[in-house]
Amino acid sequence: MMLPAQTRDLVLRLLAHENTGSKSSGPTQFAAFGLCERLRQPLITLAGLAGFRSLLSRALTLARAKAPGLNAMQVAADGSLLGLDDLQPQVDEAQVREAGIILITELLGLLIRVVGEPMTLQLVTSDSLPDFKFVSKSGIPMGFEAIVNEVDHLQGVSARLQRLAEQYPPVTEALMTISGNVLNTATVLAVVAAIKSPKPN
Repeated sequence: MMLPAQTRDLVLRLLAHENTGSKSSGPTQFAAFGLCERLRQPLITLAGLAGFRSLLSRALTLARAKAPGLNAMQVAADGSLLGLDDLQPQVDEAQVREAGIILITELLGLLIRVVGEPMTLQLVTSDSLPDFKFVSKSGIPMGFEAIVNEVDHLQGVSARLQRLAEQYPPVTEALMTISGNVLNTATVLAVVAAIKSPKPN
């Protein structure tokens, strides 16, 4: 398991790669937020929108304790970050950059805990993240299609448990914990299928 300092070092190397490759056209202090946006859709494809929003929301909560300027930011329904325009007037450029680094460090730290270090490294350091969409196309072995079906099923179970948690306060905490565990399992299955399934010819 990568230590927080090692995860931060990974984020800094990713940002250096982003800047070298001119993948971010915005101001450098926003580079980390740009990286988050670039990772958003591939990770949604792998983990589902609910899974990604859960990870990013938790990362944002953890990051706010170290970078209070992030209090102005929220996770939108589509998994994007809101409030970046409100962040800059409150803090200087260096603080904006540091806040972004802290947020991505927390996000990758959570991802490592969910799917493990090797898979996380493979996801974030590849030039093009694994495309999960090909898994359900014709020509993919039935076993992998079955995994995709199970991912969908588990995500549905997690969502239903969350709704039940809202309806039954005496067991809300327990149901939310179970729902999170089920969603984590779905995320792991999605990543495994995306990485291990052969692409059709």
